Amino acid sequence: MSSAAAPPESAGPAGSRFAPRPTAVLALADGTAIRGRGMGAVGRAAGEVCFNTSISGYQEILTDPSYAGQIVTFTFPHIGNVGANPEDAESDRPAARGCVLRSGIGAPSNWRAAQRLDSWLKDNGLPAITGVDTRALTRRVRAAGAPSGVLVHDPEGRFDVDALAAEAAAWPGLAGMDLAREVARRAPGAWSETRWTPGAGYGALAAGAARRRVAAIDYGAKRNILRCLASAGCRVTVVPATASAADVMRLEPDGIFLSNGPGDPAATAEYAVPAVRALLETGLPVFGICLGFQLLALALGGRTAKMRQGHRGANHPVKDLATGRVEITSQNHGFVVDADSLPAGVEKTHVSLFDGTLEGLRAMGGRAFGVQYHPEASPGPRDSHYLFDRFAALMES
Repeated sequence: MSSAAAPPESAGPAGSRFAPRPTAVLALADGTAIRGRGMGAVGRAAGEVCFNTSISGYQEILTDPSYAGQIVTFTFPHIGNVGANPEDAESDRPAARGCVLRSGIGAPSNWRAAQRLDSWLKDNGLPAITGVDTRALTRRVRAAGAPSGVLVHDPEGRFDVDALAAEAAAWPGLAGMDLAREVARRAPGAWSETRWTPGAGYGALAAGAARRRVAAIDYGAKRNILRCLASAGCRVTVVPATASAADVMRLEPDGIFLSNGPGDPAATAEYAVPAVRALLETGLPVFGICLGFQLLALALGGRTAKMRQGHRGANHPVKDLATGRVEITSQNHGFVVDADSLPAGVEKTHVSLFDGTLEGLRAMGGRAFGVQYHPEASPGPRDSHYLFDRFAALMES
């Protein structure tokens, strides 16, 4: 199959046109080789090639633990224009394997920038390929599903495309893969940082302002989700993904939070669902986001399935079935809860207006609820911040 992109042309001597030597290649499992210019770290990475439609928040996306095992194609062409800074990281280290960009990474133009994105990618070991026709690649993913790929950045331009395509074909894919153990915290810890505000940065929840105790099970939690819980007046203790129900209950929580995370929920469910089921039996309020939502559905008796292309971006419309209100949401998931598999007593609360897939549920008289999308808005709109206040209200009631 022919290449989906070619490196951009540059002006040569005496106005001639020439294509610069490729210094990066993205090889797909079917043998397609997409050549371009390398940026970021020199090296290689294998993973699932997906796309994200957000026009901001690229640093948050690359550090979102839910992107473990994935190479992110950005559909917005001007990635890197606001640089990078320590405040916008959603985890200690990037979870994504690499990124695919249309334009080269230029100098940042933003007062918060601490360094160029290219330097940040190098510091964090992430290879990037630029000069790619990302629209063509996105159409390919939409039509045929997210392929496995190998991204290589080599300044000398030495590529064995056939070997790279074979390596991509041999990559096992995300179905059946438990990645939560790789990105989750290893030990319990307290969280008190609150949401960012202009001029002040991140705040801290005062000891006397914490009215509720929340045990947050970390399957790959984004920092801004924890900040939103703290901003809602919650004293948060984060526990590892493998924590048992007894481990959680020893914290004497007023509510249980199930975090986002990467990989196949059915694989993570082998150790997570027994704990979630036991916690549901306590009658405490339970709130799940993304992977946490999927694990909640599995614990209630539902099923999950791999999506062809997934939902990734900050412009996804979701309808609240109870109010008819449409929220513009931020999303990042490659698996979906099968709405038809939910047993009696589990209510569908939100649906995607893109494809009709399930985006929210509630059970146990509303004491347990969750959403597939990301209400913490990092990146993304803030239409769904109310869900954290809903969780807090449940704990008070």
